[in-house]
Amino acid sequence: MFTFLTVVQALIAAALVGVILMQQSEGGGLGTGGGNPSGLMSARGAANFLTRATAVLATLFVVLSIILAALAVDVTTGRQLDTSLQRNAPVHAPADPLAGTTNPGAAPAPVERAPASPVPANDPLAGSAAK
Repeated sequence: MFTFLTVVQALIAAALVGVILMQQSEGGGLGTGGGNPSGLMSARGAANFLTRATAVLATLFVVLSIILAALAVDVTTGRQLDTSLQRNAPVHAPADPLAGTTNPGAAPAPVERAPASPVPANDPLAGSAAK
């Protein structure tokens, strides 16, 4: 039922777009040429027909949207989350930078650096960092 109503919704949307595009901006609609001034497809008759068709299709579109939203709630209830791809990696909390200080105005403790590795003798760029 949900799929059928979704297809009907798409058809109504396409018809609504078509009816709106057939209308002229000043209300002339389909009646651009001469011909019989009275009748359904005269300038006035076409404008009235397209205006009514737009109102009916827009009302159907809104009502069907509400119905589909209500059906979507019923269709999607009762589903479970798939956790088969969940990783069980340990969570590491970031280190608290203020944990070791007792004096709030004190400078942070100096960071100990590892000793520099010896430079190979055949490295042509060995002295470029010191310059």
